[in-house]
Amino acid sequence: MTDNLPYIDEHTVRVDAPRRAVWHGLRWYVESLLRGAERNPLVALLGPQPRAGFDVAESVEEQRLSLTGRHRFSRYRLHFELSDAPGGGTCVHARSYAAFPGLHGSVYRALVIGTRLHVVATNDMLHGIRAAVVGKSR
Repeated sequence: MTDNLPYIDEHTVRVDAPRRAVWHGLRWYVESLLRGAERNPLVALLGPQPRAGFDVAESVEEQRLSLTGRHRFSRYRLHFELSDAPGGGTCVHARSYAAFPGLHGSVYRALVIGTRLHVVATNDMLHGIRAAVVGKSR
């Protein structure tokens, strides 16, 4: 469904915690995100498949997790990858790929990518993942 999608961008956050803790924080965040999106009536307007907007397409423990989905205006993949941070800790990388077919897709791309809303949303996800890890370690 989302193979060969055009690359959009990559964002990274450093988490001062071991990879195992970051992995659990990432999984917790993604599960919370999917549960919350299923109940969001605004998400339904886009007609996402799956209903939550994303589905876990790949999960390799303590290494990477890929989410895929589609809706009326786009097909997309969000790929999280963990790497060791210099000096300790873990980096969480979020790479986005998406296609926006047709006129409506082009308009949607301008609204989401062109206004940098996507950047804000992706960075918010990364900070949420970091907060999940920091909150669990207290």
